Amino acid sequence: MKAFYHLLANNGIAAVANFTVWFAVTFYVFLETQSVFATSLVAGSYLVLTASCGIWFGGLVDHHKKKTVMLGSSVMSFVFYVLAYVVFLTAPEGAFKEALSPYLWALIFLLIIGVIIGNLRTIAMPTVVTLLVPEDRRDKANGLVGMLGALSFGTVSVISGLLIGFSGMNSVFLFVFALTLITLIHLLFVTVPEVGIAHTEENPKKLDLKGTFALVIGVPGLAALILFTTFNNFLGGVFMALMDAYGLSLVNVQTWGILLGVMSFSFLAGGAAVAKWGLGKNPLKSMLLANLVIWTSCALFTLQPSLILLVVGMLVYMSVVPYIEASEQTLIQKVVPFERQGRVFGFAQSVEQMASPVTAFLVGPLTQFVFIPFMTTGAGVALIGDWFGVGPARGIALVFTAAGIIGIITTILAFRSHQYKLLSRQYLESNSATTATA
Repeated sequence: MKAFYHLLANNGIAAVANFTVWFAVTFYVFLETQSVFATSLVAGSYLVLTASCGIWFGGLVDHHKKKTVMLGSSVMSFVFYVLAYVVFLTAPEGAFKEALSPYLWALIFLLIIGVIIGNLRTIAMPTVVTLLVPEDRRDKANGLVGMLGALSFGTVSVISGLLIGFSGMNSVFLFVFALTLITLIHLLFVTVPEVGIAHTEENPKKLDLKGTFALVIGVPGLAALILFTTFNNFLGGVFMALMDAYGLSLVNVQTWGILLGVMSFSFLAGGAAVAKWGLGKNPLKSMLLANLVIWTSCALFTLQPSLILLVVGMLVYMSVVPYIEASEQTLIQKVVPFERQGRVFGFAQSVEQMASPVTAFLVGPLTQFVFIPFMTTGAGVALIGDWFGVGPARGIALVFTAAGIIGIITTILAFRSHQYKLLSRQYLESNSATTATA
């Protein structure tokens, strides 16, 4: 467990560095260009690349020692951040003001690649839990992973908002360089009890996408779980594309960064609750109940242009998300053999993330050219404007409400599905078999 805690802390520091870059570039692009379309393209580009790399990253995790993967992730992220800094320093004055500027997109591309390489750690960490944590404590360990991720998320939203608001991107680069070097130095001195990597028929050296897909299909209900999470991410792309724009329509960037930081501690509370009490007898049931809560929150918190409603809704949303993430990880750790878990986690990440880019690419233009006009000068003003409010921000709000309603309906259908019963039975039977063997 000592090695687990060291890797957990190291992963947390690396997450602070990567999240800082992600928040900062999103804030920076919106403030420089004032374009919702540009921020949605940033989100969509990130999600496309994440989805494209997940399966390959999973193979790297399975075929290399976990410490090696984490070291390689930090080294390569550092390289791309340095390249982005060169672009930032050498670009002509005013080059980042235009949404289609090649200098702006070179900067964005390099920073996004650096952040995405950090996703190697997010795939490796659940396999570290399987490797180093006893089976009956894994749900709580997953809660700790989520709790530290939430702490990182909450910290960087404040850091990014303040750095961008008062000092600009230059200070962001220097901060991230320092943190990345700290993770590299610390990780060199961590000893992980991992003897080696077995290349057997169950764990061949090649990527083996066909074998991974067959394994996912072979576990009753697992494919349905991944598809359900994929659809959830389709709706979740709305948050990535529009949340910062909606928040910044109500407050300035410094205040929004601080608010995100304060609200993000509810992620911490949710992760701590999982770490303390676990997920109950059936993590899948816990996952679907959590989804009902977050989509209800999404449908309600934008009904009025109120900062209080936004804060309350996001507090509810963020406190429940760790239950969803820990539930999926615990299920996969239980029903998938360890030697293939990296590829299954990577496969799940790729498939689940494929939906979000579609949303992010669609929702920006759809919001900019349909929903905002609808609630500014269109039929929405007369139809619901007297109680919902009018203006560009209310067009963004209407997208959130619609996504929440769709999410509620989908979750209720999932609860009533045959696949839900199959995967629940598979998990509970595996638990019974493990207890009997012990």
